[in-house]
Amino acid sequence: MEQRLTRLRERMTAEGLEALLILKKENRFYISGFTGSTGYLLVTHDEAILITDFRYTEQATEQCPHCRVVEAKDLIGSLQSELSGKKLTQLAFEKDYVNYGLFETLQGKLDGVTLVPKEGITEEIRLYKDESELVIMRKAAKIADDAFSHILGFLRPGISEIEVALELEFFMRKQGAKSSSFDIIVASGTRSSLPHGVASEKILEAGDFVKMDFGAYYQGYCSDLTRTVVLGHANDKQREIYDIVLKSQLHTLENIKVGMTGKEADALARDIIAEHGYGDNFGHSLGHGLGTVVHEMPSLSVRGETVLQPGMTVTIEPGIYIPNFGGVRIEDDIVMQENGIEILTSSTKEFLIIG
Repeated sequence: MEQRLTRLRERMTAEGLEALLILKKENRFYISGFTGSTGYLLVTHDEAILITDFRYTEQATEQCPHCRVVEAKDLIGSLQSELSGKKLTQLAFEKDYVNYGLFETLQGKLDGVTLVPKEGITEEIRLYKDESELVIMRKAAKIADDAFSHILGFLRPGISEIEVALELEFFMRKQGAKSSSFDIIVASGTRSSLPHGVASEKILEAGDFVKMDFGAYYQGYCSDLTRTVVLGHANDKQREIYDIVLKSQLHTLENIKVGMTGKEADALARDIIAEHGYGDNFGHSLGHGLGTVVHEMPSLSVRGETVLQPGMTVTIEPGIYIPNFGGVRIEDDIVMQENGIEILTSSTKEFLIIG
């Protein structure tokens, strides 16, 4: 945490900021280690102060050794006192998180303080994972991999998508995950053409594609894994689109490298899918950043301008989605490295026919 505070203060200095108020939960956790739901993190050039209420003071004291913890009944009142005591007249805040109502309240109560909207200061630091973060992310990936192996023995015609999602969630929690990284996607049959088809009451049937997109939220970090299988028997069209998606994904994993933009990485997979005539059926981005939340910077998309650098963790997840037929997505989590990549997820990508 100390190194993260140092990097944050370097950014603050570069932007001429006296103090930064961090309210977004994932940013607050990243800088302080605090996992509670309520707290104002005030970072100045000489101190980090976590202002919270009675429910969390003991927890915050244990979790935040690099912060001074302040217990408050009125968080904004305590914030004002801290600013006044340090004679600070300027306060930067997360403009993409603070709503207008809270902005008005802060503006009305922080007398003599100029509020400065800023975007992406902490998020840009979070782009680069250190080894302590990667240790956790590898474990989160393994939990997801183990869940996939487990679910293969659970899938069968006659059960619902919701039952599959619940079994995945229950298994991951038993392995140490706090929760799933997001609402689990289980989309079968023609519903598998829905890229974000959250599990429904639909019953799995023989011949169905079953697309499963899930991840483990473990010690503050997310994994994100997608695999697509077929129940009972497969037809030629299913094999065709699966092979194309797999080809595009493997090609991307073999060729993505540091120095590429998100747009260039996206093209590695998109061009192959388009060459096979399914360009219009791949409507989402190739991937996204992954860390304390399941979707963060950078974006691997047709508009992605961020240059990939060592330490960035991203997903690689091309897909083909055909309305009234079905869809395939194959997704892995990777870490960009100076001389290649590390693939965090390891579940088989063999075309599996279950049962």
